[in-house]
Amino acid sequence: MRFQDAARDARTVVYAGIQADPMVARAAELLADAAPLERLLARAAMNGERTDPGPWRAMFPGLFGPGADPGLRSHAEAVLDVSLDVAGRGEQARSQYRGAIVEALTERLLARRSTSVRRERRILFDGVAAEIHPYDVTVENPGAAEAYDCKWGARGIGPDVLLQLDAARTGAAAEEEPLRVALVVFDAYRSCLVRLARETAPAGGTYLATIETIHELAIRPATLRARR
Repeated sequence: MRFQDAARDARTVVYAGIQADPMVARAAELLADAAPLERLLARAAMNGERTDPGPWRAMFPGLFGPGADPGLRSHAEAVLDVSLDVAGRGEQARSQYRGAIVEALTERLLARRSTSVRRERRILFDGVAAEIHPYDVTVENPGAAEAYDCKWGARGIGPDVLLQLDAARTGAAAEEEPLRVALVVFDAYRSCLVRLARETAPAGGTYLATIETIHELAIRPATLRARR
């Protein structure tokens, strides 16, 4: 088993421009240290088109109300600001930016426990044709490798994603190489289970990090198995 940089095709070049936007890095940095309620705020605000901060502050009194901790409120204001920046970029751009933010967030969290974190990498096995699409984030520690596919919402979980992750897992097992494969979904665990229940592609060997547990990637690999 070995890792390789993804080919520089047109999709990669266009998406690299989005990934390089300073707003993506800012959002990822803020969400890496966000409280659970802040992550819910970010998901709700980035999903909508409402860019007026007033209604969002009213909907999250635990972050912005009179009894909120001043330090938390300051951080939440920054999270809200960057979330509304995403919301104001239009439907197509918003979708691309949200995906890039989840990938950047995953990279930052994993980098807190490993120096071998890479982006956009393919996994190759002897005698097996390489997958066209790379894995979003990999941890390339010898003897403890990990591969992550990142999605903004549960609707992004489809058969192609599950099959690619399972193929990497089974390929590594055939070569007696440890490889943990996982989905990172910036959505509720229950929503992911509902989506997985509709899929017939193999998911039992795939781990899952959701909006409730994504922060744990900074201290351990994803530990919750995807299941139906």
